Amino acid sequence: MRIFRFYQINKVLLQHGLDELIPSKWLPWYAKLGRVCFFWLHNKHPDKSQGTRIRLALQTLGPVFIKFGQMLSTRKDLLHPDVALELARLQDQVEPFDSALAQQIICQSLGLKDLTDLFKEFDAKPLASASIAQVHSAKLKGTDQDVIIKVIRPNIKHTIQSDIELMRTAAQALQNLLPDGKRLRPVEVVEEYERTIIDELDLMHEAANGIQFKRNFENSPALYVPTIYSDYCHKNVMVMERIYGTPISDMQQLLARNTNMQRLAERGVEVFFTQVFRDSFFHADMHPGNIFVSTVNPDDPQYITIDFGIVGTLNSEDKRYLAENFIAFFNRNYRKVAQLHVDSGWVPSDTDIDDFEASIRKVCEPIFQK
Repeated sequence: MRIFRFYQINKVLLQHGLDELIPSKWLPWYAKLGRVCFFWLHNKHPDKSQGTRIRLALQTLGPVFIKFGQMLSTRKDLLHPDVALELARLQDQVEPFDSALAQQIICQSLGLKDLTDLFKEFDAKPLASASIAQVHSAKLKGTDQDVIIKVIRPNIKHTIQSDIELMRTAAQALQNLLPDGKRLRPVEVVEEYERTIIDELDLMHEAANGIQFKRNFENSPALYVPTIYSDYCHKNVMVMERIYGTPISDMQQLLARNTNMQRLAERGVEVFFTQVFRDSFFHADMHPGNIFVSTVNPDDPQYITIDFGIVGTLNSEDKRYLAENFIAFFNRNYRKVAQLHVDSGWVPSDTDIDDFEASIRKVCEPIFQK
């Protein structure tokens, strides 16, 4: 099974011409030989841009790879603008599955004979479609409340588990081959990722997280969390209040609405620190597709967050370490930052503190100048 999946991945990469992105001089002889062995697999998208080919390949490979693309899309400092723009589409513009199947799943999960038993209106066209689920808009019967219905993609768990098994095999090989493999603990990283993504497949888990966030930020002027209708939630279906806001990445629209950007930035920091240090319960999937700004009062902007499938928690020691790091950063005490990283085990114990301090200064000082 792993060999077959490895072949599938290799096939998709070659058919999207991604091997062409790596200069031939960088490839070892066995990689060049492997490419020759798959001579029948050619780039089927020579007319498309580099970014489009990367996005299509990740989308074809499934949720584990789409998640990786989502993560990369937030690093516009590392990527070519075309690639970053295309990968950003993976946040909510993945190819949807058949809406008739989505309606069937909703009815089966919620015990409905027909959607009209619960919903006054239902839009068959997905509002958004991501790696693990897609979203449809609807209106609740009786209250006329605008809602969204999140539906897990069918038969997705098997694909995810196959890819994770392949990742685990690669991680075990890296742990044995790399000189620093045991300290990097790649197998534990894969196991943690597995727990995280499997949790995302259970919308009852996400609903519980969302209800917790709603309670934590009740009446907060900084962050609004939409209401989750727990009576209408199931393992693969979740009904939630529909929100209306501007995506955090849409700077042009935010400026056109005369949004108070300084206040927005201040509240972003406030929301982050509140989640981490007050609640020890924070949203751990904060890519731009999950963050919006309310359109109600641009001069006193309020964040809106969705998608609570991945959350994090911190113990007292974690919080103390983070707090000391932040204070050291804000005071530009880079020596302290370097020492804290060594003491915590985040970098090897034999790291040269002087060199590490200089590296941190080189990264941070230009940021402070902004």
